[in-house]
Amino acid sequence: MKLFKNYFKICTALMVLFFSSCSNYLDTEPITEEATSLNNGIVIQDAAAAESRMNAVYGTFGSGYWQLDYFLIGDGQSDNAYMGADNPAIFQYETYQMLSTNSQMKGDWNDLYNNINTCNIVINYVDQATDLSTTRKNEMIGEASLIRALNHFQAVQLWGDCPIAKEAIFSISSANFDSAFNELFPARKPIDEVYAQIIADCQVAIEKAPAASNKFKANKMAANALLAKVYATMPNPDWTKVNQYCDVVIGGGYTLLPTFDHLFDSAHEGNAESIWEINGDGWSSPIGAWSTFMFLGTDWKKFNAPSHTLIQSFTSNGDTQRLTSTVTRENVGWSDAYWSSTNYPFAYKMRDTDGKQNYYIARLADILLLKAEALASTGDVAGAMTQVNRVRARVGIAAITVATQSDAVNAILQERLMELAFEGDRWFDLKRMGKAIELLSQQKDGNGNVLPFASNINQNRLLWPIPQDKLDANGQLVQNPGY
Repeated sequence: MKLFKNYFKICTALMVLFFSSCSNYLDTEPITEEATSLNNGIVIQDAAAAESRMNAVYGTFGSGYWQLDYFLIGDGQSDNAYMGADNPAIFQYETYQMLSTNSQMKGDWNDLYNNINTCNIVINYVDQATDLSTTRKNEMIGEASLIRALNHFQAVQLWGDCPIAKEAIFSISSANFDSAFNELFPARKPIDEVYAQIIADCQVAIEKAPAASNKFKANKMAANALLAKVYATMPNPDWTKVNQYCDVVIGGGYTLLPTFDHLFDSAHEGNAESIWEINGDGWSSPIGAWSTFMFLGTDWKKFNAPSHTLIQSFTSNGDTQRLTSTVTRENVGWSDAYWSSTNYPFAYKMRDTDGKQNYYIARLADILLLKAEALASTGDVAGAMTQVNRVRARVGIAAITVATQSDAVNAILQERLMELAFEGDRWFDLKRMGKAIELLSQQKDGNGNVLPFASNINQNRLLWPIPQDKLDANGQLVQNPGY
């Protein structure tokens, strides 16, 4: 590593003289936006520049990761959907045969760390804006910190140990060489350190981000919601903290919408159940929501075709409300091993095709079920079922009771399947609750046969490989086991 670092230092010195030496190194890592000289080190000169940078932060939710792959990972990689479509790189997600050279996975790494870097620019440099109020500066730091936390949270769940990126590097000199090197060529940090950074960023957001009424922004209550999920997901869950942060959110004035479909019909954006939603605001906005086309329609086989497991979960519970809001059907000109051409199912929660589709990062039902998980995990089975039955009552299906902690955990996981299908949660839920290998190894086709690739799932496949091009460019990275 020292040899690699010394080589980079020599390249940097030559770059100062010749402006272009070693550009291949600087261009390979998305951790930094650019390495260039600036006028007196000013990155964000004024309020207009600051707002532009803040718009770019929210624009990261228009990236491929947040518009498409988040849902392919959370749903298509799980048992509530068949991946479908025609992308061989994405087939590797579904079949648990990911290669380190997978182009789609490489794009996910790039997106997440580019998103983080966009946040870092605001966090690191917004104080330079001379005509921006202190209040607004703090708001921006709070918003960007929460969005940075969210992207780091995705990375640590996908790859385990992963880089922590906190600095946007715009110029390299002898004075900042060591810190610049560590940002440009980061080592993977242990999971515990990554979670500590995520928690710290969420705490900044609780202090500085906008009020909870700003549902289309990274807000204070959204930070509480993310902390609840983080404390439940980290290697040694802190269920006391999960309960604490769930209770903050539950006491925040949110209510379940009486009609489940109003969550997704685009006529009730920013509703009483919404904690934080991403605002698709048309094709000319920072987020022109294009992902709807990838899931809905009949002109070609779409991603995330609903599975028999999902459909049967709804029908066995008499859950017609959530079924009709989650799945739509059309006659198509093709069939597959899963479904016939008559009444072929499509994911339906993303249905607005004019670039204005919103989706949720957090909503109340998710938090109620997360609190149920915390209660069940600490032995309060009756309390857990109270939360589950609040969610079931909204859609008019019968309350349930269970006798054991194990039964409670299974009931909560099943309820999350029905409530949150096609919202990007299932894969992460299965991993967090220790059920991924057990359930995914038993996925079945339309004839009740176990899918041929289901046996590929194992402990190593619960994490993705580090992209090969990152390993090639950065001698400090090491590959995950099994790849």
